[in-house]
Amino acid sequence: MGIFSSLFGGGDANTAAAPQHSNIKIHPAVDGGVRPGNPSHGGGTLRCNCQTNPVEVTLSANTAHNHVCGCSKCWKPDGAVFSQVAVVGRDALSVTANPDKLRIVDTEAAIQRYECMGCGVHMYGRIENTGHPFHGLDFVHTELSDDAGFSAPEFAAFVSSIAEAGYDPEKMDSVRGRLNELGLPPYDALSPPLMDLIASHTYNNRE
Repeated sequence: MGIFSSLFGGGDANTAAAPQHSNIKIHPAVDGGVRPGNPSHGGGTLRCNCQTNPVEVTLSANTAHNHVCGCSKCWKPDGAVFSQVAVVGRDALSVTANPDKLRIVDTEAAIQRYECMGCGVHMYGRIENTGHPFHGLDFVHTELSDDAGFSAPEFAAFVSSIAEAGYDPEKMDSVRGRLNELGLPPYDALSPPLMDLIASHTYNNRE
């Protein structure tokens, strides 16, 4: 029905619409499409960007709640508008090479981010406050690993924050459009399940 489709529209209902916002950059790990994770993945090694004596962090389990994040405090690789962040159980993370190169970026922050003093890469973030809803989970950047299979990004968090960091507000609709094209629903907080978890934790720990 090619000629009729060209005249009246329609055609194969299964044909996906061409991306309209592919010129918008999000993060190098997702700009070409989100790669699926492997649910049975058993972990791997993260390395900083130092060419010699890199810091190594070993994860003995898969990650969860992977997402791209617009928060200005999260580390981003060159060319990234968003960071990519996942969580892993605190007991599943260990620093296995050059721990002496690590320092905490901000000791007053809820998430204490450990960065390499050589290259500035954030290797992991840890919450020491036992009353925090995410205590026991460490925050990591899985793109620092050559091991494939970590959980795939699922959503975009704190999207509006990129405008606070200087991103052109006129392009925000296109950013959200690109995130939707990538299958990463955009939120100006965390995903609804995580926000529900925080709310439930607050209720259960009220005085």
